[in-house]
Amino acid sequence: MTTQSWILLLAFLLVLLLLTYPFGFYLAKVADTVPLRGLGWLFRFEKLLYRISGVSPENGMHWKTYAMALLVFNALGVLVVYAIQRLQAWLPLNPQALPNISADSAFNTAVSFVSNTNWQGYAGEASMSYLTQMLALTGQNFFSAATGMAVAFALIRGFTSRSAQTIGNFWVDITRCTLYVLLPVSTLFAVFLMSQGVIQNLSAYKEVKLLDAYTYQQAKTDADGKPLQDAKGSPVMETLQAKTQTLAMGPVASQEAIKMLGTNGGGFFNANSAHPYENPTPLSNFVQLLSIFLIPAALCFTFGRMVGDMRQGWAVLGAMTIIFVLMTVLVMQAEQQAHPALQALAVDQSASLLQAGGNMEGKETRFGISASALFAAITTAASCGAVNAMHDSFMPLGGAVPLLLIQFGEVIFGGVGSGLYGMLMFAILAVFIAGLMIGRTPEYLGKKIQAYEMKMTSIAILVTPALVLTGTAITLMSSAGIAGIANPGAHGFSEILYAFSSAANNNGSAFAGLSANTPFYNSLLAIAMWFGRFALIVPILAVAGSLAAKKRLTVNAGTMPTHGPMFVALLIGTVVLIGVLNYVPALALGPVVEHLQLFAAPSVR
Repeated sequence: MTTQSWILLLAFLLVLLLLTYPFGFYLAKVADTVPLRGLGWLFRFEKLLYRISGVSPENGMHWKTYAMALLVFNALGVLVVYAIQRLQAWLPLNPQALPNISADSAFNTAVSFVSNTNWQGYAGEASMSYLTQMLALTGQNFFSAATGMAVAFALIRGFTSRSAQTIGNFWVDITRCTLYVLLPVSTLFAVFLMSQGVIQNLSAYKEVKLLDAYTYQQAKTDADGKPLQDAKGSPVMETLQAKTQTLAMGPVASQEAIKMLGTNGGGFFNANSAHPYENPTPLSNFVQLLSIFLIPAALCFTFGRMVGDMRQGWAVLGAMTIIFVLMTVLVMQAEQQAHPALQALAVDQSASLLQAGGNMEGKETRFGISASALFAAITTAASCGAVNAMHDSFMPLGGAVPLLLIQFGEVIFGGVGSGLYGMLMFAILAVFIAGLMIGRTPEYLGKKIQAYEMKMTSIAILVTPALVLTGTAITLMSSAGIAGIANPGAHGFSEILYAFSSAANNNGSAFAGLSANTPFYNSLLAIAMWFGRFALIVPILAVAGSLAAKKRLTVNAGTMPTHGPMFVALLIGTVVLIGVLNYVPALALGPVVEHLQLFAAPSVR
């Protein structure tokens, strides 16, 4: 790994720590129901919202009531986002007169944005009107992120409560997360992005004159749009010259800010954060990276503060950071290797084909290999899905790292809220394993971990691998699934495995080589996204409710400490083993085989 890569990684981690430590304490105050200092006016507005909606903020909810409110709220969100897409041709703020979205694509997109996945089977600038982008997609970026934070707060309350029957109020949690965190921070972030060159307007697309016209050829077509052929059956070509280019406009900065902060990932443009209107400078790229991890990392300190022991938060953060650093070093190292076929060709022909510094295919020159590889690791360690480089063009092992980070369950920082509550499920499993080793009833933060908690934890951990592997198997046995593969062989298998890993774990990034905007993929991936989100949340809320009802035990000589290096190592081992054991056969058929084929291939002649 180069010196530049080490400096970039260390600078990122240092700045992240400086930002998230105080921010985590602020989030702990947001999780409470009291006014925040200096924000009394916002607290009064919050109370007004409760009166208008008929919510009693002082009334807590049983976990079943909390889960039902969450499911109903998100189900209504799917219906609203679906309806706006299906009606956008007749709605305002559509200067390009874009048509309505097809039923299967609208369904997939609605589920995607509600589940915090933001999988995009469409090109945003060519498909979605400004109203759809702002009201439907950006709106759900806020609500899905707030939902994840609410579940994290509910689970923490389960650990801190003593013989309680409630875990908080969902309507209060989602309101406070939106008002006090997501709205103000994303507004400041959007202003910063505009200062860097990210556009923010409601103008129609601009037709601009090219500095240098370029000439190209394309097949002639008849009145029905069918290609014309000559006597030999070859297409008849015509030479054209382009003198202008259409530049897409739109409210980009406002969506870009919450897409990163809320670990959503869906971009305004098809090229996502590789597009200069979304991510124009190295500084904007670095700040976007920080924004992805800002809330997930800060929630570790929130957890420590709320349970009354900051060492617990440091332990969780330490486990996340160690795995993240190891995986990031691996992807950076993999991408700084030149393609072996190009090396062989260069040596054979004395040509200058060596890739200086590594594999630049699919990467933006304004970011380079180090920043692109770091972005790939961060966006897949978190449940984000934004990309500034094409993962499909990574080296086999370089592409395997984002895939593995997703398959770990996106608990290595993870999404907003979902990373913490996912990691706490692994922590419960880790103390259960430790309890079996020493012959004691396992305890975590003073709460006994018994049969019910382990059943719910097992469901929460195993639901996503089941969705991923089942979806991949169904696709490979279906002609409609195989038809979407752009690259045959091991790489094509990796494309499908990545798609379902991304959907079920609510990431949203793709290998970019799979043609997935079809009724088959839109329907199957939507199912994976919905159950990957909510079939995980419900058992976690069940664990929260069960823990809240238990007495908190005092620490004694036999209590296993859950804040030291030994527990951190146990937690890391649990996360890695569960992730690897679930997916080893599938990974062997994809990136592992591709790597062996690539580096064992004979020299190109």
